[in-house]
Amino acid sequence: MAEISINQTNGHYTPRAALLALGVKMEQLGMFTPVIEKVQIQQKQVKDSPGEKLLDALVAILAGAHGLVESNKRVRSDPALQRAFGRKRCAEQSVISETLNAASEANVHEMHQAMQAIYQRHSQGYQHDYEQDWQLLDIDLSGQPCGKKAQFATKAYFAKQRNRRGRQLGRVLASWYQEVVVDRLYDGKTTLPVVLQDLITAAAGTLQLDEAKKQRTILRIDGHGGSRADVNWMLAEGYQIHTKEYSGPRAVKLAQSVTTWHEDPNIPGRQVGWVPTPAQEYVRPVRRIAVRTRKKNGHWGLVF
Repeated sequence: MAEISINQTNGHYTPRAALLALGVKMEQLGMFTPVIEKVQIQQKQVKDSPGEKLLDALVAILAGAHGLVESNKRVRSDPALQRAFGRKRCAEQSVISETLNAASEANVHEMHQAMQAIYQRHSQGYQHDYEQDWQLLDIDLSGQPCGKKAQFATKAYFAKQRNRRGRQLGRVLASWYQEVVVDRLYDGKTTLPVVLQDLITAAAGTLQLDEAKKQRTILRIDGHGGSRADVNWMLAEGYQIHTKEYSGPRAVKLAQSVTTWHEDPNIPGRQVGWVPTPAQEYVRPVRRIAVRTRKKNGHWGLVF
């Protein structure tokens, strides 16, 4: 009877097989390399470089950690997960926290540069064919409640959460591709008109928008960002704009000038109409549409 020998190989069990696949792909693409190269946190290296500890923090977030304290049980205890992302170990959670605390404002700008390089190298939005179709960018702020010790945490209004501290996350989205082109963190009281031009300028740098590309780019913005000064700035830059009227009373006055209303075929009780009043306050010609819906009492209510 022939002898059968079995070679046993030591392996590692992991409950995060899907995340391992992502880690292997990221490692193959060198996706985190720009962060390692560009973000230079001034900190003494003992076992792990600052860049490696930033990667450990990212893996912990991807593994579902709600705080860096969870990196010990989610990443440090999972050798298979570490290797999938190109790491042979994971720094202890307090050491990762020290690295983040050592980061300076200059490092934040370096991270912006790294994220820009990653987006340009791997995104669909950057490869968009402007001659074939419009580029659609959505710009807005999102309230992010947080603890009072967090950077930029301030008392402000957050939907359905009274007396909360938080921050505002400003984002520019390439909507056709569901990609984040730019994101920036602000204090909780920041409003869109204050940072709108900065967000658009940052997105233009990431997408490398020249004059021709700007003319084929639609900026879609909530009404709170549609002040006359902002609209004129965007028009002067060459963009196409889709936004709401910033002033409620002015919107009502403009709607009163509509002579013909048309039924919306998709929404019963809703009507739209062209505003005939010339838009002389803007630096380029614009077309304005008024929208109204029927209230429960039978009267018309203006949407924008």
